Amino acid sequence: MTGFRTLTIAQAAAKLRAGEVTSLELTRESLRLIHEEQPRLNAFVTITDDVALEQARRADEELARGLDRGPLHGIPYALKDVFSTKGIRTTLGSKIFFNHVPDQDAAVYEKLTAAGAVLTGKTGMQEFAYGITCNNPHFGPIRNPHDPDRIPGGSSGGSGVAVAAGMVFFAMGSDTGGSIRNPAAFCGCVGLKPTSGRVSRLGVLPLDFSLDHMGPLTRSAHDAGLVLNALAGHDDRDDTSSRQAVADYTAGAASLAGTRIGVPENFYNERVAPEVASLFRAAVSRAEAAGATIVNLRVPDPGQLNIISRIILMSEASALLEPYLHRRGDFGADVLALLDQGRFLSATDYVNAQRLRRVYQKEWAAVWETVDYLFTPTAPIVAPKIGELHVDIGGSPEDVRLAATRFVRGFNVLGYPAVAIPLPTSGLPVSLQIVGPPFQEQGILAIATALGA
Repeated sequence: MTGFRTLTIAQAAAKLRAGEVTSLELTRESLRLIHEEQPRLNAFVTITDDVALEQARRADEELARGLDRGPLHGIPYALKDVFSTKGIRTTLGSKIFFNHVPDQDAAVYEKLTAAGAVLTGKTGMQEFAYGITCNNPHFGPIRNPHDPDRIPGGSSGGSGVAVAAGMVFFAMGSDTGGSIRNPAAFCGCVGLKPTSGRVSRLGVLPLDFSLDHMGPLTRSAHDAGLVLNALAGHDDRDDTSSRQAVADYTAGAASLAGTRIGVPENFYNERVAPEVASLFRAAVSRAEAAGATIVNLRVPDPGQLNIISRIILMSEASALLEPYLHRRGDFGADVLALLDQGRFLSATDYVNAQRLRRVYQKEWAAVWETVDYLFTPTAPIVAPKIGELHVDIGGSPEDVRLAATRFVRGFNVLGYPAVAIPLPTSGLPVSLQIVGPPFQEQGILAIATALGA
């Protein structure tokens, strides 16, 4: 099907309603590409051919009789394999859950099914969503579509690959310390982490009690808004779910005129690869030329936020996976090492981290009195090679995992919405991160659209 890999949700939806294409045709092309690319990129754990074709036929029948469930109706997509799907294997990227078949659906899958979207499969991920390489010891490495010798980022790596390689129109991910934005950055697509509590976590095995967020990876910022429209809202079954009113996340004015864009003078400009720094400066210049007011400012200690993030994550992940730690041989070595480290942290460490989290949330709230949004690079580096443990930045070696997540982790601690968008480049993908105050997803997506994402 000509142009399938680059069609947006909005464009495909228009073609469906104009009778130019059917959901069954879109779905068959999506499945064809998934099977074709699977040996090369390994983006999927489970491909749901029969489910997809049945859902596509139903979508076509409903549209034919005038039942229109909205812009996602009939659109092929994928779910990270952390979302429960009744009757469909959900592995969490682990050996322990290798044959796990849930008896209920995650809230996200419920909502997407109600919106008429078509599930093509479950995407591969870092084991238990704990890491960024997606070099999974149980299912094999997931490979970056721009260079199969490089990682796709993680932990939602399969979702990033499926979207960036044009297999599906969108894919769902989870983000605890950058796990949506990091694969979006390394694969070259849009990745949205909504505000904490904006999307229900019901039916997702958590990696972390207080840092997890659910969101989409898409081909455009407008598409991310369309998906969020279907997902946002309070869920009584999830005690972390917010009651904040929802918006139309595609309705923001795609204009930068008069917008105050904050560019941090500390931390986010430190130890950045030259190609990333250059493209980031160009993005800031484009925003200024389009009418934005650029405000250079110092932000409250992001390095401390990263320490807080790591203490909370390591403590809570180890507590959550404690029931399975007697099966040590069934864990990958990298994840097991992190879980063991988490068990050595003291209760005092954890309590102090949560206390400092509240202190920094108050300090960061003052940032929004000065600016409307923040720009940072999403990652200070391009995608590293598979198996690479350290990356050289300006002559200084840095742990790949810590480098890749350095600019994204803190916004999980704060709970702020953030979107990663690809920047124009002829090389490996480089990404801009746009951050806003709580529940300003509409605004950050509008800014992303104005920048051409």
